[in-house]
Amino acid sequence: MAPEHTFLLEKARKYCAYQERSIFEVKTKLISWNIKDKIISEIILSLKKDNYINEDRFAAAFALGKMRNNKWGRNKITYALLQKHIPELTIQIALNSLDENEYLETLKSVINSKKIDDENEFRRNNKLVRFAKQKGFQPELVWKVVNGEL
Repeated sequence: MAPEHTFLLEKARKYCAYQERSIFEVKTKLISWNIKDKIISEIILSLKKDNYINEDRFAAAFALGKMRNNKWGRNKITYALLQKHIPELTIQIALNSLDENEYLETLKSVINSKKIDDENEFRRNNKLVRFAKQKGFQPELVWKVVNGEL
């Protein structure tokens, strides 16, 4: 890499060291710095080689963080990762790495956090399921929790 680009590489390293980033996020940031495509490719290659960016690590950290902090379900996490141009296989590996018990506890806490004043149990349960689906949880799993099967 040309000496005049080492400054840009160093800046990109700091950007990646701050928190896990996807290649798409890094590329977007580099484009915002008005860098030529050829140099962007070189910088991304260098960042990958030095392990500053790793899509598998990013996807796993993203999935865990969104589940724990934002109380998101697998569906919502999947869509968010797809928007960051993460490959489907990498997404599946990241979702499979989530602890099943913790995921279920997260779903239960999402359902318990929603207070619905409706005398009709069927309507109340429907509203709970709709709320949990908006958070990205799978409908069949939500129904099992709402009906007390899990």
